[in-house]
Amino acid sequence: MTAISIRTPIPGPVSRAFSARADAAIPRGLYHASPIYIERASGATVTDVDGNVLLDFTGGLGTLNVGHANHEVVEAVAAQARKVTHTCVHVAMHEPYLALAERLNAIAPGVAPKKTFFVNSGAEAVENAVKIARYFTGRPAVVTFEHAFAGRTLLAMSLTSKAMPYKQGFGPFAPEIYRLPYPYRYRADVRDDEDQFVAAAIDLLQTFFKTHVDPSQVACVVMELVLGEGGFVVAPPAFVRALADLCRRTGILLVIDEIQTGFGRTGRMFASEHYDLAPDLVTMAKSLAGGLVLGAVTGHAAIMDRVHVGGLGGTFGGNPLSCAAALATLDEIDRRGLVSRAEAIGRTLAHRFESWRDRHPNVGDARGLGAMRAIELVLDKRTRTPAPEITARVIAAAAEHGVLLISAGTWNNVLRVLVPLVVSDAELGEGLDVIESQLSALATS
Repeated sequence: MTAISIRTPIPGPVSRAFSARADAAIPRGLYHASPIYIERASGATVTDVDGNVLLDFTGGLGTLNVGHANHEVVEAVAAQARKVTHTCVHVAMHEPYLALAERLNAIAPGVAPKKTFFVNSGAEAVENAVKIARYFTGRPAVVTFEHAFAGRTLLAMSLTSKAMPYKQGFGPFAPEIYRLPYPYRYRADVRDDEDQFVAAAIDLLQTFFKTHVDPSQVACVVMELVLGEGGFVVAPPAFVRALADLCRRTGILLVIDEIQTGFGRTGRMFASEHYDLAPDLVTMAKSLAGGLVLGAVTGHAAIMDRVHVGGLGGTFGGNPLSCAAALATLDEIDRRGLVSRAEAIGRTLAHRFESWRDRHPNVGDARGLGAMRAIELVLDKRTRTPAPEITARVIAAAAEHGVLLISAGTWNNVLRVLVPLVVSDAELGEGLDVIESQLSALATS
């Protein structure tokens, strides 16, 4: 039995009617990858307002590791809503906030005592991590990476590398931001030898702190161990070790962005575990609360406690409904073995994607970590010319045939998969068959 059920052309008549309303009510700057309107969802599937059932290979852009409308998360939110929906922690604290902070302190990478506070989004988490790092070190500068994405608020947008659409026309940006080359092997001049490539990247790292900014002025380095919006590029362990060592020696705080990699996505609870890395500060969001709005900063207690009373917070950060959802989400990850499930999903994705890379003329690279996987589409494998037009057509065609996808990458030529970790083997195979058929139909050479 198939999961996909297409009753009308995509988009259907009701979705088209909603789109006409949206043209009058919603600004055109709000991008959406698929032309449908969702009425309900469950697990790894969504049902649109026309009754079409599609597989969601985006997971709400990485927020639904435990699946759509997870029963335990829904029940936890409903139970909490019957007690209290909001207090504002600046007025009166609530127990779910405390319980969730204790939980994250216990599971975040590293053995040092930790503390956690909550915000509304990944962008807010990154901004607050930088605030804390600057306060603790007394230094102004922040180092980020090419191809990075940190969010759409001013500082987060300043840290973001991709100009269009995220930064175009929105400057001036925050000062004292410095950008390191990310070790992106597929796009490097030296690619054939892994050791040679990593050695060259480490040499660039050492030179950077002599030619761009002195380490004594740097509060923190903010790094995604697997680029999210940048295209699911995985950082080489030797490079990460060299960076962490440099940070320790120079008093720079290492902030690891686990917003998209966290909560089982990469086959570990956090991607840092693949690197035996204990960051000074960790930023979290997306799948933390099973689809509800919540972000977090977890860090060494001595660092977190340095900020004066009143220096951290926000009206809605750590809302009781979101905290209750997050506690249920963490329970579900444990109960259903979703970290191990991510490893299994990752093996299936890697096998399929690498086979496409080996035989499809437009699949230049296949990469990722655990169930965070992607393929990079090119016009020609020899020149590695990005193929954003093919990528867009594959996404549109896949939606017409029942699979929701999104792109990534600086050139918009990466197809990324963030399928909910509760997806069945049959659903995963069905979705991959759809993607493969559309890739084959749209091959250009």
